[in-house]
Amino acid sequence: MKAMRHPAAGFTLLETLVALAIVALALSAATRAMGGTVVAAASLREHTLAAWVAENRLAELRAGQAWPAIGQRRGDSMMGRQRYRWTETVSGTPNPLFRRVKVEVHAADGRPLASMTGFAVRPPR
Repeated sequence: MKAMRHPAAGFTLLETLVALAIVALALSAATRAMGGTVVAAASLREHTLAAWVAENRLAELRAGQAWPAIGQRRGDSMMGRQRYRWTETVSGTPNPLFRRVKVEVHAADGRPLASMTGFAVRPPR
């Protein structure tokens, strides 16, 4: 009697290499996607903190009930352990009881991050 041959069980070397190549491509794509997510999250955090700086400048103006002089002021504020530069531009309005205040916030390297506009009301005399 002749012995029956059974085909070998398992994967061939070529099949294993193709599977490894597919896994490597998938992991590479996932790593790039995660990197993009990290960059987007950092950018969102930076823009949010800059918007808070602008909101704080306008809130300080309102809370102090100050009547700001027309012109431009510059300064910097700390928020989230980062320093942000702000520029406050005060201009007149058609109504003499109001002044327009525009606050622009920039990163330390000068990139614009946030801009917010509000109004100051002349306090009663």
